[in-house]
Amino acid sequence: MLTQAPDKFVSSYLLYLLAASSEAASHQFHLRVRALGLRVPEWRVLACLYDQDGLMITQLARFALMEQSRMTRIIDQMEKRGLVARKSDKGDGRRVRVHLTDAGQKLSAEVVEEAKEHERTLLSALNPSDAERIKPSLERLLDSLNSWNSANE
Repeated sequence: MLTQAPDKFVSSYLLYLLAASSEAASHQFHLRVRALGLRVPEWRVLACLYDQDGLMITQLARFALMEQSRMTRIIDQMEKRGLVARKSDKGDGRRVRVHLTDAGQKLSAEVVEEAKEHERTLLSALNPSDAERIKPSLERLLDSLNSWNSANE
C-alpha cells in the first residue's frame, strides 16, 4: 500500500512556483506577442532596447536570458526586418551596439504598453498588499542571487 507524503514538496517548492507562474503568465502574453508578428526572443530584444538602446550583443543576451550565439542570429533576423541596426561604438570602433530603428521604437513602445497592461491584470489577481510586495521581493531575491553567482564564478 502506497502512502502519500504528509507535506507535498513540488507544489510548494519556491523554484517550481516561480517557474510555473512565469510559464503560465508568459504563455498568456506570448500569444499577444505572436499575434503582433513577433517571436518571443524578438520581443525580449525589443523590451531590452526599449529600456536601454545601444546595448552590445553580449549585454542583450544576458538581459534577454539567451545564449550569445542565438542572440546574434536573432539580431541578424531583426536587422533584415528593419527593427534594429548595428552601429559602431563611438568610443571604441571595435565594439558594435544594437539600436532600435524608427520602426523598432514604434513597435517596442506598443508591445511594452501591452506588457504593462498584462502585468496590471496579473497583479489584480492578488490582494493589494501582496501585489505591492511581490516585485520588490523578487528584485531583492534576484539581486541576492546575482551577488552570490558573481562571487562564486
